[in-house]
Amino acid sequence: MIINIVLGLIVLITIWLAVASVRVVNQVERGVVFRFGKVQREIRQPGLTFLIPVVDRMKKVNVQIITMPVPTQEGITRDNVSVQVDAVAYFRVEEPLRAAIAVQNYLFAIEQVAQTSLRSIIGKSDLDDLLSNREELNRGLALMIDSPALGWGIHIDRVEIKDVHLPDPMKRSIARQAEAERERRARVITAEGEFQAARKLADASAIMTETPGALQLRLLQTVVEVAAEKTSTLVMPLPVELLRFFERSGGAAQAGEQAAGPSERKPEERPAVTDSGAPELAPPKPSFERAAAGPAVKSGVSRTT
Repeated sequence: MIINIVLGLIVLITIWLAVASVRVVNQVERGVVFRFGKVQREIRQPGLTFLIPVVDRMKKVNVQIITMPVPTQEGITRDNVSVQVDAVAYFRVEEPLRAAIAVQNYLFAIEQVAQTSLRSIIGKSDLDDLLSNREELNRGLALMIDSPALGWGIHIDRVEIKDVHLPDPMKRSIARQAEAERERRARVITAEGEFQAARKLADASAIMTETPGALQLRLLQTVVEVAAEKTSTLVMPLPVELLRFFERSGGAAQAGEQAAGPSERKPEERPAVTDSGAPELAPPKPSFERAAAGPAVKSGVSRTT
């Protein structure tokens, strides 16, 4: 009876030791074995692995990419603007042995390095770089975090700045600056359009000057467009060429009169002197003319006998 009990205990202890010596390592994990407190160089791969009971102890290390949000950090940029910046870091364990023995808690260590690196990046950058040049800042931030992490067997995949929080007065200043910039571009575009339109009109006027028929066709096209509006008023623009024709005609007539000379001019008609009883009196001169002529000048016409 006692022998059976002892054999039963031995079997139970054997089963327990067999069960305790078997471990399962998941696909996303790697096992680091400590034997009597000393790490073993062999990394246990995913699947079933056997340990020596009471002697071996295994620590599992996750090798997946870990997403760690970096808490919001407040700092002053190089151009003296107070901002709050938060980021996110993506990293994974490449050497489980170093991650298990080189650092006590690699997650906490990476978080602290990311915070200090983010503060350093804020102090070295301008506000415009934080808002528009984030790709270069992300690369610099990842390099700063990756330098100490390599000694821990951790590789930094990427670090990205999520958001930049600005004070309300700075937001209003940036909005005014953007509005002024848009207004400037609108004015430049308007001026450029007017310049191109003026150039095209100059080209069109040169073509119409060389071809007078083009001006007439354009006039008829304008009349057709106005008549299509179905209004009672019809606008008929007067061609400039017609005015120039009358101007040339008037100039030719004046030049002909000047070329004729005084000999060909008609004599001035004078009124004949009549024998009527009443003398023909000339119209009186203005008072200032009579005063200038003096008493020697008399007006009137002598009577014929």
